[in-house]
Parts: sequence; structure tokens; C-alpha cells
Amino acid sequence: MAFADVNGQRLYYEDTGGSGPALVFSHGLMMDHEMFAPQVEAFRDRYRCIVWDERGHGQTAVEAPSPFSYYDSADDLAALLDHLGVEKAILAGMSQGGFLSLRCALTHPDKVQGLILLDTQAGKELEEKIPAYQALIGTFMEHGLTPEIGTTIAQIILGSDFEDADYWKSKWKSMSAANVGNNFQTLAGRDDVTERLPEIRCPALVVHGEADIAIPMERAEILANGLPDATLVTVPGAGHAANLSHPRPVNAAISEFLDRVASAS
Repeated sequence: MAFADVNGQRLYYEDTGGSGPALVFSHGLMMDHEMFAPQVEAFRDRYRCIVWDERGHGQTAVEAPSPFSYYDSADDLAALLDHLGVEKAILAGMSQGGFLSLRCALTHPDKVQGLILLDTQAGKELEEKIPAYQALIGTFMEHGLTPEIGTTIAQIILGSDFEDADYWKSKWKSMSAANVGNNFQTLAGRDDVTERLPEIRCPALVVHGEADIAIPMERAEILANGLPDATLVTVPGAGHAANLSHPRPVNAAISEFLDRVASAS
């Protein structure tokens, strides 16, 4: 267990170490560092793999959270890199992790060698989805994780056929109402960085599950088209957490991208 006391936070992280290039994974809403276990296992022999728990999640969560933005989270990530002595890294972010990774590339460009953007977007949350999400989160905060809520969240994030959904439901059940509500406010209130995408000059890989019901494929296309040097890979049959439910094709796309970044450096 390791913690970094940086940027006014106590961030939990795990670091495989080694002399290879640094590859930092940032998780999505309601998830934690463990969602990248298939990627760490696949790449730890060649890369220094770093995973961490973001504000309001996992072992970084506190009892009385303060409001924050994804720019704050981007600063957390930059501070974690400084803490670990990493001058430059390839940032891999899923959904919310992609939101903060994009903002890290905008505000700390010298620290970012490349971006791997998994089932994420540059825009705001779709307005038509907000009322249903608010109702879901409100019920969660009032009653905790009921079986119905657990099933709904699992379908949104993991898909209907994910075998280890109960494991993640047990994690969600332990999340406090304060953190669930605060995390959602950050998600729902984020800004749109689509117009700023041309500022991001590093190479990028955009990977998106074709069956993602949280973020439609057209948002991935907008993201890939807006970045100056991006490749879009779609994953047939995959939902929102494609890296977790369909690790083989996602890892193959990541491996090809990492080889390209390495050859260019």
C-alpha cells in the first residue's frame, strides 16, 4: 500500500516500478485502480505501470469530500508524477479518467508523451441523460446500493453479461453517500473541451466499445477527429468498460499504439 500526500490530497497508488516508459492508468466514475488489472498484467514487463484511486474513489476517498473539478484531478495526476519522479508519461484514462487525462494534457503538456482514451469524450454529459442519472444517484444516496440500483449501474458501466459484476457491486455498496454525490456533481458539471482538442499535440489512441450506452460512438469520433494525431479503434460487442470486459482487443490496440509512440521517441 502506498500513498502520495500531494496537492492537498492523500492519493492511493500502485507502481510496478522498472526502467521502462511510464504508463499511468486513470479509472472511471464508480471504479478504482483495480479496473486496469488486465492492462497492468499485460504491460508491466515492458512499462512502468502506475494505477491510482482518484478523489472520492477507493482508498483515496475521504469522509467529508470537498467540491472539485477534473482540472483539480489533472493537477493531482501531475503532482503524483512529480512525487514518483516521472518527468513524462503516457496517460491512459477510461471515461472519467479520460476527462482528467485530457485536461492534464491541456494544463501540463510537458508531462504527457501520449494519450490512451478509453470510452471517453471531450464534451459535456448528454443533457437528456442527466435527469435519469440524478434520480439514480439520489436514490443511491438515500437508500444505499439496492439490488435494482446495483444492476442498473453494472449494466451502464460493465454491460449485462460481465461475470464479475458482483465484485464491483460490493465495492459500490461501501461508497459513502457524500462521495457518490460529490463525484456525480463533478461529472455533471464539467466543461466542454472539444474546441481545445487541437492544442493537444501528442499522439493519441481513442478506443470505444461499440455497445457503450454511457457515451455514444459519435462522441468518440468527435474526440478522435478533434485531436491532431489520433487513431480510433472500435471494440465490437464491448460496452463502457471495454478494457475490463474485452481486454484482449483493447490490449492489442494499446500495444500497437505504444510501439508507435516508442518508435517516434
